[in-house]
Amino acid sequence: MAIPVPSRQLFIDGEWRVPILNNRIPIINPSTEDIIAATKEDVDLAVDAARSALSRNKGSDWSKASGSVRARYLRAIAAKVTEKKNELGKLEALDCGKPLDEALADLDDVAGCFTYYAELAEGLDAKQKAPVSLPMETFKSYVLKEPIGVVALITPWNYPLLMASWKVAPALAAGCTAILKPSELASVTCLELAEICREVGLPPGVLNIVTGFGHEAGAPLASHPDVDKISFTGSSVTGSKIMTAAAQLIKPVSLELGGKSPIVVFEDVDLDKAAEWTILGCFFTNGQICSATSRLIVHESIAAKYVNRLVEWIKNIKISDPLEEGCKLGPIVSEGQYKKVLNFISTAKSEGATILTGGSRPKHLKKGFYVEPTIITDVTTSMKIWREEVFGPVLSVKTFSTEEEAIELANDTHYGLGSAVMSNDLERCERLSKAFQAGIVWINCAQPSFLQAPWGGVKRSGFGRELGEWGLDNYLSVKQVTKYISDEQWGWYQSPSKL
Repeated sequence: MAIPVPSRQLFIDGEWRVPILNNRIPIINPSTEDIIAATKEDVDLAVDAARSALSRNKGSDWSKASGSVRARYLRAIAAKVTEKKNELGKLEALDCGKPLDEALADLDDVAGCFTYYAELAEGLDAKQKAPVSLPMETFKSYVLKEPIGVVALITPWNYPLLMASWKVAPALAAGCTAILKPSELASVTCLELAEICREVGLPPGVLNIVTGFGHEAGAPLASHPDVDKISFTGSSVTGSKIMTAAAQLIKPVSLELGGKSPIVVFEDVDLDKAAEWTILGCFFTNGQICSATSRLIVHESIAAKYVNRLVEWIKNIKISDPLEEGCKLGPIVSEGQYKKVLNFISTAKSEGATILTGGSRPKHLKKGFYVEPTIITDVTTSMKIWREEVFGPVLSVKTFSTEEEAIELANDTHYGLGSAVMSNDLERCERLSKAFQAGIVWINCAQPSFLQAPWGGVKRSGFGRELGEWGLDNYLSVKQVTKYISDEQWGWYQSPSKL
């Protein structure tokens, strides 16, 4: 039975609005219903609403509200997400293809994110006017942390509502007003977030949500003169365009971009423990994770045995409709992305690599954008499959003989989001954690993330950090206030009265 998709419009200034040009984007799965698409004119309305809400009326504007007031709204949003968890989980699984169990776990994290930033919002009140130690007793200095203003939040399709919460929750906690632009491939649950905000009475204009293609909605947001900051999660190519647009107006940008993360497996591991983390690190969320540890670098002495063990584990992965019980691997998000993944695999084969397992549609599924979990061996470092982000369930394998070689292989990439090391030698793990050129390092695991810890990359994986206190700081402007407290004249210039 088809699950009904709620009929939504653009959410601007606390109201559902028909797009000015009435553009629509089809929802490919689960039905032929449409969602709406914004253009520059709609973006202008959303930014105007956010600017107005930032300082709508004296004493009632969002930027001047106390952290405790903002926290009440964030907790109310969290409660509504929890209340609607099952409904939202099914919509998310259908919209982007992830297994329902994963989608439901994501919804727990969404609620947790709003709750966590409610606590940090309350803490902001106490941290205001934090004193600065000065070398001169005639001056006192303190710091104010103020909302940066109107922020544009542009999010991807692999974790639609979770990635939105990573940005929306800290932005609102900081006192910013926001325009959220989710991916055109998976916007449904983000629009449901708008309805939740309406239900809890979030003041109009504090959060606005516009859907649409990047060139119609994302680009106008990135170049809008009344947007004070842009936070983007997505591809490195798009991130570069956003930086270029923001540079014209000298506005700050946070970028969480692509990755081609390594997982280094040493010869002293428990094969099954390491295998499970290797599979989760690459194939979780159908392999559609920017931090996916999709480059396996395994010690040559165990390589054959280890890769065979991975193949055995893969046989137990249930590939099915995302709503089917026990599903662990669903379809790729769209036909376009599906074709890209298959092209990566065929190109690797044409370049001389070996498709050890997988590489095509599962035989029991006659339709849908499904790709089997795929392991590719006989890979060279110059191959496209080794160097570029696939965003699908594809693991490439290379061997190493020394620790130094493993580090060199791990760091030989333009990206630097995540890196993982598997070894029983914890001193060795610590050495590699320092040597890896990455923003996130996992020791004897892969992919876990926690709201309290910073998330972000280096090199072409972007800059800035989300989550934790670092995520809140993304949306705060630091102001120094210094005052002269002596009764004496400063005395740098000679007083006319003493001439």
